[in-house]
Amino acid sequence: MSLLINIAGLVLIVAIVWWFWLAGRRSKGEHYSDSLEILVRDGVYEPDRIEVPAGQAITLHFRREDPSPCAEYVVFADLDISQQLTVDAVTDLRLPALEKGEYPFTCQMQMYRGVLVVG
Repeated sequence: MSLLINIAGLVLIVAIVWWFWLAGRRSKGEHYSDSLEILVRDGVYEPDRIEVPAGQAITLHFRREDPSPCAEYVVFADLDISQQLTVDAVTDLRLPALEKGEYPFTCQMQMYRGVLVVG
């Protein structure tokens, strides 16, 4: 019986690691528009890849549908920006004009992951 419990535990650990860190996201990316909403739910950002033009300030609209504490903040570590997200509401995040490059964004625990591609 304990062997079955250990096997089930290992399978669960592998599934969690795969889901949060190894699974390839299917999103090809969304081009920025002022009406683009980024959904925060089920352990992911949708879309998780956002393409924006270089050299102009933008506003990202995050709709948090996940009440878990992990989804409470979105963090752009490379930009030193952190924003608290309200549950069941849209939170606007204004970003300054950025240089070309990729800027990852995560939750504070780095389980939700996305990338802002500036081109």
